[in-house]
Amino acid sequence: MLVSLNGARGAADGPAVPMSPGALAESAREAVAAGAAEVLVHPRTPCGRESLSPRVVGPALEALRGAGVRVPLSVSLGTAAEPDPAGRLERVRSWTVLPDRAEVHFAQPGAAALADALLARGIAVDAVVPLGGPAGPEPMARFLAWPVRDPGGRVRLAAELAAADPALVAGLGGLPPVALLLYGRGEAAWPVLRLAARCGTGARTGAGDVLRLPDGRPARSNAELVAAAGAEGDGAERHRVGGRPAVGRGTTAASR
Repeated sequence: MLVSLNGARGAADGPAVPMSPGALAESAREAVAAGAAEVLVHPRTPCGRESLSPRVVGPALEALRGAGVRVPLSVSLGTAAEPDPAGRLERVRSWTVLPDRAEVHFAQPGAAALADALLARGIAVDAVVPLGGPAGPEPMARFLAWPVRDPGGRVRLAAELAAADPALVAGLGGLPPVALLLYGRGEAAWPVLRLAARCGTGARTGAGDVLRLPDGRPARSNAELVAAAGAEGDGAERHRVGGRPAVGRGTTAASR
């Protein structure tokens, strides 16, 4: 289970959303104790703006590791943090403290070159591809055109589903063999998490994706969301056909 600690949200979105390095570290530590096996962060400047500067990314990662967070750490590389594709490449090459993984959004320009730069620095890649939404087929076409495939797990397809539609997952069956993670946002978050459990893929939750628990109550923390996700996933796994995953590509080490 991956936990997205803050995503594109801000402090006004509620107490479950950590912003500062210290708050991220505390939230991550609690989420891992609740069952999270990976942590995704959107590092922020002191004024709350997303940034890929080494002066922002480094302290955030050091705070997490210094707080005893020993699971893989991931950073999102979206246009909100750096709109220019060349600027994102420059930022990645300037990092002095490295995450374990990084999200590359294949709906955004320059994704393949950015993913190549990450792999060259020893950073694993989550290739984010939206499915069933307004982005259409272009992000998946960009991912399929990217020639890099790594059976060792350094490349994972993170499919953001607009809805918990099994047909969207079935359409992934002919893809090259990469690890697969399914997730949704907002109202789609919990149905997609249950679908991921039934399919035997990696899954994700956290305040970056959803602010309410499955019963509709506001979440007080990322740890509460992770605990709820574990319970939802356990229930959904019991509905697997024959007890086997519906998508037979490897799950990630963090989702096992």
